[in-house]
Amino acid sequence: MNTGISLLSSLLPDDADAALVISNENRRYFTGFVSSLGYLLVTKKEAYLLVDFRYGEAAQKKARNCQVITFKKLSDELTKLIRDHSLKAVMLEGSAFTLNEASAIETVLTKAGAKAVKTSELDKIISRLRITKTANEVEKIRKAQLITENAFSDTLKLIKEGVSERDLALELEYKMRKAGADGVSFDLITITGKKTSMPHGVPGDETVHNGDFITFDIGALYDGYHSDMTRTVVLGKADEAMKRVYHTVWKAQMNGLAAVKDGVTCGEVDFAARSYIDQAGYQGYFGHSTGHGVGLEIHEAPSVSPDSDVILRSGMVITVEPGIYIPNQYGVRIEDMVVVTKDGCINLATLPKELIEL
Repeated sequence: MNTGISLLSSLLPDDADAALVISNENRRYFTGFVSSLGYLLVTKKEAYLLVDFRYGEAAQKKARNCQVITFKKLSDELTKLIRDHSLKAVMLEGSAFTLNEASAIETVLTKAGAKAVKTSELDKIISRLRITKTANEVEKIRKAQLITENAFSDTLKLIKEGVSERDLALELEYKMRKAGADGVSFDLITITGKKTSMPHGVPGDETVHNGDFITFDIGALYDGYHSDMTRTVVLGKADEAMKRVYHTVWKAQMNGLAAVKDGVTCGEVDFAARSYIDQAGYQGYFGHSTGHGVGLEIHEAPSVSPDSDVILRSGMVITVEPGIYIPNQYGVRIEDMVVVTKDGCINLATLPKELIEL
């Protein structure tokens, strides 16, 4: 079994004989195989990837360190494995199962003589494994970030009055995919003018006007791994109030980045950024968390939020993304991804953060 599966197996509690993993991201994490459906059964000695006919041949060729079983009827194969290994308690990946799926699997397990363990414990175990990235994972995230930055830099050249938010999003996605991205990390946020006061505004037919802030919250997907970056630019010249907001966010972000290192809590990083914004007179205009983990999912552990006591450890990849959002006026957000190190962090973003006036 590979390191990930071996660790999962070793971390199963004494009162559980196996784990059943079904989410796409976690199956990919443990086996390296990508499919829209599958079941990974990990016992304390073996691992089995169960897939249907659509994925059987591909899984046999690409799935790592597990035995592949192509099923016609999942219940039959699962029952056989449970009985062959005398499994009495199987942990379910709680966050991945719908109520109906959990009920159906529980029925199969019960008939085979096993109990379904329906708690969040398996999710917590897997999260602890995934929260620290390997060098290979970091390299994929770095590649996704490079694709994002290049697409952003090329797209800036297209900005002029009359260009729509939707067109900017489409251009970015096209450039990312052409550069080798599997797709985008999420629905790209390319918003302008008053809409920039909405942290997750949706690009529409609104067009760019001179003097507008333009917020780009963008990311590419590369070999399953995400990037996440936000830059705010202005078409034309920013007035003094806009400059003050921008430089407040920039300084807050630098404070947050400076706080990141092994042994610091996520709450401390959040405070370093948030307190500067509050002290600058913008209390109440920064309503979201300062950051989050990034990897096979765009939002994963840890949450860099005010009440988080999670301790950062070397190898974690997080975002630092404070913002100020003034309703019906405009908003500014600046976001980088960083790798936590013993003495600080490595910033995966290479683009400058000085206010760009186009």
